[in-house]
Amino acid sequence: MANPLSIWAVSDDKAGNAGPALGLAEAVARLTPAQVSVRTVRWKGRIGRLPWFLNPFPLTVLAGGTGIGPPWPDVWIAAGRATLPLSLRLRRWSGGRTLVVQIQNPRAPRAAFDLIVAPRHDEIAGPNVLSITGSPHRITPERLAEANARYTSLTDPLPRPRAALLVGGRSKAHDLSDARARTLAADLRRAVLESGGSLMTTFSRRTPDSARRILTEALADLPGFIWDGEGENPYFAMLAAADVVLVTEDSANMTTEAAATGRPVLILPMDGGSAKFARLKADLITRGVARAFEGRLDLFTAAPLDETRRAARAVVDLLKDRPI
Repeated sequence: MANPLSIWAVSDDKAGNAGPALGLAEAVARLTPAQVSVRTVRWKGRIGRLPWFLNPFPLTVLAGGTGIGPPWPDVWIAAGRATLPLSLRLRRWSGGRTLVVQIQNPRAPRAAFDLIVAPRHDEIAGPNVLSITGSPHRITPERLAEANARYTSLTDPLPRPRAALLVGGRSKAHDLSDARARTLAADLRRAVLESGGSLMTTFSRRTPDSARRILTEALADLPGFIWDGEGENPYFAMLAAADVVLVTEDSANMTTEAAATGRPVLILPMDGGSAKFARLKADLITRGVARAFEGRLDLFTAAPLDETRRAARAVVDLLKDRPI
């Protein structure tokens, strides 16, 4: 029996990069025997703030303890700008043995990668580009079931319909102002009370403190719970227990993860926006996995969005007839 593949999931450890890299690596490992390892890129000094082309000798300026160096893996799956100085050179360093996969639009010479898994809303194309709706992720039926089993005492008593509320926050394209938070709080409160259901809420690290406070004060007395940031985030358990998922429009990752559950997804408006995020929202709505939130808990029927498996299959197909 052949040895399992070695796969590295490489990122800067930001949730928006680490999750997609590990999610795709795990999906590949579900299709072919493989061992997945996480590697986190950290740079000495301020070198990480520079464009990739101003970091010509990246192995010499890596901070200690990254575990990045030869022997190189069979498959390198990376996400985030911080990984580019390494990803762009890895095929040369490995003598072409390592399959190099980059998630997101690298904004760098595409020929350096074996495969680019790019969000369709980024609108890039090429012979080595696979466009997918949203981002790769770690959502699987098995992971949801495991999380649900650990939190049944918290979620089972909640009245239905159970709504999971995923709140993002400030980014380059979006913001969550106090005024917007008050409007969302009032609309969400009304929708939950009219449905007779419950609300399970989690905030991201990007949620402004004032918006978090406004939403917490308005929603705290509803049936359900609000994660206070202490201990493990019951995020996966919330998705597993939910009958409907409400998610702010600022996060491609959270929206994609919600759509992967097969629960109906209602997208909440934020301040700001961009053509890119508008395209993602339109794509999800066209595919029938999401709708715009219109003040009620709309329990429409949706099929799970399974783009991560499609990306993983593309990686496995590239490995065929490749010397390992």
